[in-house]
Amino acid sequence: MKKIVLLLGLLLSAGLFAQEAMLKETPFSEVLQQIGKSKITFIEVGSDSCHSCQIMGRKLYKIKQQHPEFPIFFVNVHKEREAAYKLRVQMIPTQIVVDNKGYEVYRHVGILSQEEVVKLFKKK
Repeated sequence: MKKIVLLLGLLLSAGLFAQEAMLKETPFSEVLQQIGKSKITFIEVGSDSCHSCQIMGRKLYKIKQQHPEFPIFFVNVHKEREAAYKLRVQMIPTQIVVDNKGYEVYRHVGILSQEEVVKLFKKK
């Protein structure tokens, strides 16, 4: 009986972690319209089914809560494959920073820490 209770507890706690909020998707066409409205625009390219992308999505959600002024967007390439092609994304997650003229000034593949993302905004 104790094993069943322990197993149920583990399953319920795993479910709570799975429900942690992620940065919501933004259609790529809307992201393009936002470029130029601030010094830099941060584009997270990934998918909602990729584990590493989910980790980044949760981190970016927290950053966006702390810094709502940061223009951070998530493009789901499983739903918008043309965006991956236009952004020349070969692996996900990929983070791309573009300046106010639309030029790419930074690219990273993989997971970034919250500190690294915030540093990008403070540096630019």
